[in-house]
Parts: sequence; C-alpha cells; structure tokens
Amino acid sequence: MARLDQVIPNIVDIFMQYADDGEGKKCQLNKEELQKMLEEQIQSPDLKDQINAGDIEEAMQLLDKNHDGEVNFREFCRCICVLAKCYYQKKRGRGGKRGKGKDDKDECDQED
Repeated sequence: MARLDQVIPNIVDIFMQYADDGEGKKCQLNKEELQKMLEEQIQSPDLKDQINAGDIEEAMQLLDKNHDGEVNFREFCRCICVLAKCYYQKKRGRGGKRGKGKDDKDECDQED
C-alpha cells in the first residue's frame, strides 16, 4: 500500500477513535479527548513541541474555530495540516520561519 494511502485512513481512524469514546459529542473532540489524543498520538519531539498538550485551553482556542467548545473533524484536519507544515519547515532547515520584517512570524502559529 502506498504511504499516502495509509496516512489518510490513519488520520480519520485516530480522530474517530478519540472523538467517539463516549465522553463528548460523537464525531467531536472535547478538551479531555483532545488532550488524551495529543499525549498518546504525538510522540515525535519535533511535533510535540508544536502542540503543548499540557496547556489544553490554549490548544482548544487555536483549534476550535467555531467556538463550540469541541474540535470537529475540519478543525482537527487544520491541526494536522499545521503540524505537517511545521515538520516540513524543520526538515528544510528553516526553523519554521517565513517572510521578512514585521510579518516574520513562526509559520506554526499562523492560520491559513
């Protein structure tokens, strides 16, 4: 099986595993589910540094764009996308920086 064929189902399966564990709404992650997922599924130091599972309130604010107190699949995908961008920048040796001057911010903190 091709790698991308494995990655996409894994992302969906991980979300569903934690979102449907009976603690919150089905197909959404509450704070406890999100924290558990981050602690158990993010092990790489490069990625773990980008999302601080210890400060779940901040993570929820960054991810919960519709402000309903839970993270839906679209918001979860946004999180995965940001982590992928951070990892990409790290692999390219750019340290997560882009642009110059006053708009030079850490890409991992920016939203598309």
